[in-house]
Amino acid sequence: MIDLNTYPNRDEVRHLLATCMWPDEERVRRELERYRTDSSKNLLGKLENNELVGLIGVQRSEEEIEVILLHIAVNEAYWGKGIGKEMIHEYIAANEIKRMEAETDQDAVDFYRQIGFEICSLGEKYPGRERFRCILER
Repeated sequence: MIDLNTYPNRDEVRHLLATCMWPDEERVRRELERYRTDSSKNLLGKLENNELVGLIGVQRSEEEIEVILLHIAVNEAYWGKGIGKEMIHEYIAANEIKRMEAETDQDAVDFYRQIGFEICSLGEKYPGRERFRCILER
């Protein structure tokens, strides 16, 4: 995977990040700035045929072996090809991560369950939206 802070096509990064966030342009811009300036955060991408096909954003804990998965997105043309799973497992292996945690909603909880995360409901954290904590421990 590559560091997206140095990826030349910022529009491509911004567009892909927006697909896994509330797609407010200012909010996406602020999040990209946080990845650029916060040394505990990494925004990484996966390329296929010189095209950005996926990204993950993580925040490392002080122990460096635990991370929070803040963002994950795969270009719609590549859905169902295992790219999200591949990015997670590649990051875990390359960084010797022992624990990864994510929070998601009903739309994505099965993705996490299928790749081995333990799932716990957080209830209706936002009006009308049940949220889930997803934890993968190695």
